[in-house]
This record gives sequence, C-alpha cells and structure tokens, in this order.
Amino acid sequence: MEQGDVCEVSCKHEETIDRVKEKLSGADMDSVSAVFKALADPTRLKIAYALSVEKELCVCDAAEIAESSTATASHHLRHLKALGIADFRKAGKLVYYSLTDQGIKQLLQLAFRGEAKEGV
Repeated sequence: MEQGDVCEVSCKHEETIDRVKEKLSGADMDSVSAVFKALADPTRLKIAYALSVEKELCVCDAAEIAESSTATASHHLRHLKALGIADFRKAGKLVYYSLTDQGIKQLLQLAFRGEAKEGV
C-alpha cells in the first residue's frame, strides 16, 4: 500500500453511504457476479462479443471466431444460456445462438469500443 492512497483520518459520508446502499439493496450480487465471471473467460468473451455484433451465430461459426473446437464453443454457449445471456434456436441440423440481454450487448460493445480507443 502506498503512503498517499488511504484516508489519513476516518470519516463517513452518511448520505453517500445510504444512497449507494439503497441502490444495492435490491441487487442480486451473485447473479451479477456470475455474469462477470462468465465474461472473464477469453473464449466466452470472444463468443459473447461476436453475438453482440451479429444477430445470431451457429455453433460452428462461433467456434471459428473463437478459434476453438465446436465442442468447446458449444460448452461456452450453453454456459451463456444457463446465465440467461444467450438463447438458441434449432434450424434443421444447425443450432443458432443469440444474445437475449441487451444490457450485456451494450456492455460488450462499450468495452470493446474503449479497448479499441486505448489501442490495447
């Protein structure tokens, strides 16, 4: 810990604390945390981002984009579906996935837009 990165005196800003706690009171921290954990996996992140760019992708296309096997992509897509982030439809012998959560779509696009600006 650096010398200047901690308050030198103990104080509480009650109005600020109450306002934030009120906003957090109805939040399901476990669900939100699970979404961030899911997106922390690089392969799942690639797939989720690809789904934010395209309306839907078949499992084979998602695998190619993620540079993974079809089985691996399918595993990751099932995980996104279990969290309610994605859904699928079957068309003959093909399975197409799409994002169901527009908030996640916006989050992904914002994150990648910021990443592109930073040049990382």
